[in-house]
Amino acid sequence: MQVKTLLKLSIAAAVATIAMKSAAWWITDSVGLLSDAMESFVNLASALFALGMVTIAQRPPDDDHPFGHTKAEYFSSGFEGLLIAGAAAGIIWTATHRFANPQPLQSLGWGLALALSSAALNWLLAWRMMAASREHRSIVLEADARHLYSDVWTTAGVVVGLIAVHFTGWWWLDPLIAIGVALNILREGAHLAWRSVEGLMDSAVEPEVRAQIDRTLAQFAQQAIRFDHLVTRRAGQRRFVDLHMHMPADWTLGRAAALRTDVEAALMREVPGLRASIQLLPSNVETHFNDPEVAP
Repeated sequence: MQVKTLLKLSIAAAVATIAMKSAAWWITDSVGLLSDAMESFVNLASALFALGMVTIAQRPPDDDHPFGHTKAEYFSSGFEGLLIAGAAAGIIWTATHRFANPQPLQSLGWGLALALSSAALNWLLAWRMMAASREHRSIVLEADARHLYSDVWTTAGVVVGLIAVHFTGWWWLDPLIAIGVALNILREGAHLAWRSVEGLMDSAVEPEVRAQIDRTLAQFAQQAIRFDHLVTRRAGQRRFVDLHMHMPADWTLGRAAALRTDVEAALMREVPGLRASIQLLPSNVETHFNDPEVAP
C-alpha cells in the first residue's frame, strides 16, 4: 500500500476516533477521556500535515533542489512533536482545574466501550503503517504509527484507571490519569522532534544499510582496486553515498569508468533509492581534504 493511501486512512481513522472518544467524554464527563480525545485531534492534524509533506517530498529534483525534496518528511515529524507538546499542556491545564473540583463519572460502561473500540481501530492502523514504514523507509509513516501506538496505550491506561475510579470512588484519580496521559504523549513528542532534528542534520545511513554498502564494495575490492573516504547521509526515503575508488594508473579511462558503472549499479540494486557518487583516482594518489592541517 502506498504512503499517501495509508495517510488518507490515518486521516479517516482520526476523524472516527475523535467522534468515538468525544462521545465517551461527553457521556462520562471524564477528563481522562477528554485527554484521550485531545490526542486524537493531534493525530488528525498530524496526518493532514504529513500528507502535505509527503506530496512535496515526492516531487522530482529540480534546479533549486538537485537532490530532491525528500527532507520535507522531517518537517512532518517535527510538527507532530510540537502538536503533541501543545496537547499535553492543554490536558494538564484541564486536569489541574478538575483536581480542585472532583466530580463523579456518568455512564462509564458506554464511555469505556467507545474508548476501547477507538483503541482497536488505532492499533490495526498503526500495525499496518509501521510495516509500511520499514518497506518504504518513511519517517512520516513511522512517526504516525508510533503516535497511534502511543494513543492505544494511552487509551488502555485511561480505561484501567477509570475502572479503578469506579470501584474505589476516588474521583481525584480521573484528573491524575489525565496528567499521566499528558506526560506520556509529551515523551513521545520529544522523541519525534529529535528524530526530525537528526534527519535535518544529515545523519549517516542506518547501520544495516551501511553494512549492505560495505558488503557490496567488498565484492569488487581486490589487489588492484580499493575504496576509501566513504561517507553517507540520508534524506527521507533517499540514501546517498560518496566514496573514492582507487585503481592502477595505467588503466584506460574507459576501463575505469566501466568498473565504476558496475559498482554503482550493484550498490543501487542492493540499496533501493541509493544515489552513489564515486570519484576515480589512481592507486598512487591520495586526497587530504579531511586532514586537520589543510581543513578550512
